[in-house]
Amino acid sequence: MHRKNLRRTPPPARRRSAPRPLRVVLLVETSLVYGRRILRGIANYVQGRQPWSIVLAEPADQTRPPAWLERWRGDGVICRFTTPQLVRALAKTKVPFVDLSDHADLGLPRIWSDHRAIGRLGAEHLLERGLRHFGFCGLRGGEWSTLRRDGFVDAVRQAGLSAGVCQSRSQERQPAPSEEDQRTLIAWLKSLPKPVGVMASNDWSGQRVLNACRSAGLTVPEEVAVVGVDNDELVCNLCDPPLSSVIPNPAQIGYEAAARLDALMSGGAAQPPLLIAPLGVAARRSSDVLAIDDPDIAAAVRYIRETACNGIEVAQVLEHVAMSRSHLERGFHKFLGRTPQQEIRLAQTKRVKQLLADTDLSLAQISRLAGYKHPEYMSYAFKRETAQTPGQYRRHVRRSR
Repeated sequence: MHRKNLRRTPPPARRRSAPRPLRVVLLVETSLVYGRRILRGIANYVQGRQPWSIVLAEPADQTRPPAWLERWRGDGVICRFTTPQLVRALAKTKVPFVDLSDHADLGLPRIWSDHRAIGRLGAEHLLERGLRHFGFCGLRGGEWSTLRRDGFVDAVRQAGLSAGVCQSRSQERQPAPSEEDQRTLIAWLKSLPKPVGVMASNDWSGQRVLNACRSAGLTVPEEVAVVGVDNDELVCNLCDPPLSSVIPNPAQIGYEAAARLDALMSGGAAQPPLLIAPLGVAARRSSDVLAIDDPDIAAAVRYIRETACNGIEVAQVLEHVAMSRSHLERGFHKFLGRTPQQEIRLAQTKRVKQLLADTDLSLAQISRLAGYKHPEYMSYAFKRETAQTPGQYRRHVRRSR
């Protein structure tokens, strides 16, 4: 008797269930461009990774945690409204937490803007205009405003100059200050020697400064050049004149926050606080001034800024303004604190940054457009000025948008 060779049918393969999406709460404002850019950075990180089930919440009262939070059972939180009350509420949930607050450090994993660097960048923007008098308009009680003030004042002092300070009691997003604050701001602006460069702690404060200048009969930018912070294009372009503004990097903050929360939810250790540097300054008409008393030096600066990317050297500048090299060098040192050659390189570097950020041109093409004969030298000069290669800068800016 022969047994039939029976084949056993293998059992059907078990389907692996998809991993459960991580449940994450984002307590981030959507009403301001800063918060929306943070959310964009978070979205950039999450794309292409294990999906998150996200709850986006902006509490009506940002001083108190949402009532539902203590009962919530999830995997992680990213928050812009961190308060001691919120920390206590989250301690009960025992979930990983990343703090993006611009206020007091509560000992949590934290990522925020380098506010001192923001202040320095605002000062440098106004110093480049040849201004010799400066002021900072801040908001009383805000740590972020205080740090921006300190960075601004320190940069002005390093240039051998000084800056006055006016602190407002108005709320951060209150465009119309109290009558008392308005009178104080107008009197302060009138008291400053002219022409003067004023940095406001954010774009809302910058709008107040511009309105106060109008009430005081001060012309902008001829008497008062103004720069804000956040580059909220809607707010800046509604100002009269349009407001120049330092550009922070909230998209990078969001991206890094998502990366750190992801690591914490996977059991990783908390990392030290991280400061994110600003990207630059969006120059608009509110700071479009060149405050240089010497007409020949002013003409030389304008010529450099208009033609630096044609590959000019100092010899061409001397032909344009017809003065001795020693006179030119002394004038640049007096009014700008740098040499004519450094001014040429600064203008070229700004052009390279703009082309790297806004185009897909090759380094050879960018080199020609910025006035360099060889892309290798452009890359060398760019790294010397920025501590980044052109490729690193392009990737950094693109990821931050």
